[in-house]
Amino acid sequence: MAAGKIHSMESMGLVDGPGIRTVIFLQGCSLRCRFCHNPDTWDFDGGETIEPQELVQKIARFRPYFKDNGGVTFSGGEPLMQPEFLSETLRLCKKEGIHTCIDTAGCGTGNYDEILKYTDLVLLDIKQVEEEAYRHMTGRSMDHFNQFLQALKDHGTPIWIRQVVIPGMTDSRDYMEQLKRYVDNIPNVEKVELLPYHLLGANKYEVMGIPYPLCGVPAMDKDETANLQKEFFGGYDHV
Repeated sequence: MAAGKIHSMESMGLVDGPGIRTVIFLQGCSLRCRFCHNPDTWDFDGGETIEPQELVQKIARFRPYFKDNGGVTFSGGEPLMQPEFLSETLRLCKKEGIHTCIDTAGCGTGNYDEILKYTDLVLLDIKQVEEEAYRHMTGRSMDHFNQFLQALKDHGTPIWIRQVVIPGMTDSRDYMEQLKRYVDNIPNVEKVELLPYHLLGANKYEVMGIPYPLCGVPAMDKDETANLQKEFFGGYDHV
């Protein structure tokens, strides 16, 4: 049984899937997204070491909160970077009758089939939809993302798409049209969520002594984001 590294745990997540969620933030990520607000999760050597069984026991304690319409969401960092730990933890959660969700950028390693076998929902974070722009945004190629997306299609796993809307980068009507065409070609999408870029994680960079990539970029207007949501993705809400 593979032990894993977790960064932190949130007991009352309200925006991480359906219902009230217990959110587990796993340690480690290979992407360096320009808008990342959790740089403290990048380091694979950080965090708390824990066994799957012990973690599931902790999750099960919150069952009175999430009841029948909530569950557990594995976030990060990038949860797919710890595939053996994730798949075993998911398996044990399903054994306990707990609804499982992964919040992921689709950039991981290992056997996606074993992970998706025990996954009820995937929150799929879209960084960019073209290779060059994706590399500029994340510092990596789209290869791993494309492999995971194909696995999602093969399994028919329900997907909620998430796109951070950043002024001057992903907020144009041209990009929204491009994103909609991209999403329309993914068969199992139930919902699309446009998330306004915010500055809440910027102070972490200062504390960690690393430059903030989007210094000077303002927070995205929430009303404008809501208007884009309604215009381009109003039809994606089958939940």
